[in-house]
Amino acid sequence: MTATRHPPPHELRDHAEAEHADEPALPRERGGVRFAAVLAARLSRRDLLLGAVTAGLAGCGAATHRPPRPRAATSRPATVVGEPVGSAGSPSTLGFQEVAGGADPKLHVASGHQAQVLLGWGDPIFANSPVFQADELTARAQSRQFGANCDFIGFHPLPFASTAQLTTDAARRAASRRGLLSVNHEHTSTRFMWDGLAQGDISKLMTRARVEVELASVGHSIVEVKRGRDGWQPVRNSRYNRRLTALDTRFVATGPAAGHPRLRTKADPTGRDIIGTLHNCSGGVTPWGTTLSGEENFYLHFLGDPDATGEGRNYRRYGFGGRCSYPWWGMRVPRFNLAHEPHEPNRFGWIVEVDPYDPAAPPKKRTALGRFCHEAATTVVNKDGRVVLYMGDDRGDEYLYRFVTAGRFESAKPRAQRDLLDTGTLSVARFDADGSLRWLPLVFGQGPLTPNAGFRGQADVLIETRRAADLLGATPMDRPEDVEPNPVTGVVFAMLTNHTGRKTKGIANPRGPNPYGHVVAMVPPGGRGALADHAAEVFTWSVPMLGGDPRNPSHGAKMHPATSDDGWFVSPDNCTFDRDGRLWMTTDQGSKWVLTGRADGVFACDTEGPGAWLPRRFMRAPIGAEFAGPCFTPDNTSFFVSVQHPGVDAVGSTFARPATRWPDFDGHSPPRAAVVAVQRTDGGAIGGR
Repeated sequence: MTATRHPPPHELRDHAEAEHADEPALPRERGGVRFAAVLAARLSRRDLLLGAVTAGLAGCGAATHRPPRPRAATSRPATVVGEPVGSAGSPSTLGFQEVAGGADPKLHVASGHQAQVLLGWGDPIFANSPVFQADELTARAQSRQFGANCDFIGFHPLPFASTAQLTTDAARRAASRRGLLSVNHEHTSTRFMWDGLAQGDISKLMTRARVEVELASVGHSIVEVKRGRDGWQPVRNSRYNRRLTALDTRFVATGPAAGHPRLRTKADPTGRDIIGTLHNCSGGVTPWGTTLSGEENFYLHFLGDPDATGEGRNYRRYGFGGRCSYPWWGMRVPRFNLAHEPHEPNRFGWIVEVDPYDPAAPPKKRTALGRFCHEAATTVVNKDGRVVLYMGDDRGDEYLYRFVTAGRFESAKPRAQRDLLDTGTLSVARFDADGSLRWLPLVFGQGPLTPNAGFRGQADVLIETRRAADLLGATPMDRPEDVEPNPVTGVVFAMLTNHTGRKTKGIANPRGPNPYGHVVAMVPPGGRGALADHAAEVFTWSVPMLGGDPRNPSHGAKMHPATSDDGWFVSPDNCTFDRDGRLWMTTDQGSKWVLTGRADGVFACDTEGPGAWLPRRFMRAPIGAEFAGPCFTPDNTSFFVSVQHPGVDAVGSTFARPATRWPDFDGHSPPRAAVVAVQRTDGGAIGGR
């Protein structure tokens, strides 16, 4: 496929995240050095091709689609199995043959693997949940079914096992047979939920009942799963299973901003009792066994004039006053209308912490971690015992953040330390041309963060994190998404998805607009792995890969010279690492996949040795979908990944005639987002030779 036209705007609105690159620049009081300019002074081809050697091209694999799915609640999803193909020699330590690039309605996985649809939108998650009926959606049913557009996935072993307990192969195998999947649900694909919305005024057609369906279908699902001879299955009678929704689940605000007058509303004069969570994207898992989830594009859900709220400067810095992707929410539910609840937006944009092991524990919004369009909240226990979190702010020209707890984690009693995230230091990154990265503390009273700038305390700094970072001179970057430390090397990797609004060109990054994205490596001092000091003030940094087709000079791509025609990637989004320290990435081109003619995928590469920065395509998404939330079991024999918004980001795709009906393909069901479980057919570790 070589089409280059873009879908019209009305076809893009459901997948709000994918269109960040086209959004206008937000107002700033003062910004840092543009990241592209720093790249021009910093990077060299030698930096980018470190460890590269010559090698032949790899082969490709295909897959058969999933057969029609019975509608009975007890039915078990079928699998997709990669077809065997030949392979060529490669310096990569990865042992699979690549999937071919391209785009079609099916899901594809590398040969020698099988991909099983484990949990899809509307699937029952309780023993008494109603069966999904696409033509009879109700909020009550959605509240007891797997939610829409799954994103982040956290795997929590049953019984609980900390990282310190998983030091042997036997322990890792035991912890990989049964567990809890903690999955968040980012947004709704409204036009693929009800027929007829493509015609007429959608705001009039979206009734209060339909809005409540949307509110009930986002948030979180926690589902016990177990592995048997036939793969993974949900345990629907598990006491752990639950849904957290934007409709009626109560979240508790904690930390410095909790209870602040700017978080108080008519319905909640305490400023601590918040209904729901919005637009959850990437996240992380803590050493004490909880899930962290980032509230990302919360501003898309509020209707009204930000300047009439008394929070105009604050709200405009977060994107209010521009596009509202879900205006019918504010038309039908008063708390999403700024005229009714001017402080309601300040209650969103936080990191949410959920304890999957304790169904009675209220989910919490940890305000010490700052308020912005959160992507990722990945953790590492520093060598001094403090816990360090890395986070991205997913919009063009936004920033990378780090949080260091004040308290120390004690591995001997991990479950007793579940409030470490309420006290610590939030910092923002500044990248310098000499290869250094400096973490700038966002602390009230330090530098420009004073009453002269409108901050009256630490709560104000956290509520207006973006503006505080502006004043410190943080480095604007190209849509920072997932940020994760490599557990083997200690190097921290950030996925910079893309930014077509950037105009600055550089010698090593000559793409004026950056539609293809890149990967940044940040190296803490102190040593390798557990010796790395993630709390240090100064790191070093480099860019090991620039996305795009290496064979097309106009792309300006940089990766291993042995990269095959199927292995190159664009728009890196989420990431994770296997036990050997290899990087696994998902991509998110949004509707711009028509520029490459290739659906989004899962890619993996070594980060050291002869095969470093040689990406290989492991999976390919159904047309119009992206992969998200990659996650391994502790023994690396199972790989979970979300397939989000299948069919949505495809030209001309509608409810009546979707570009794909994945995963059911029964001629009736709309496309459904789902979590897929991948295993090798021989039972070995994913990615191994």
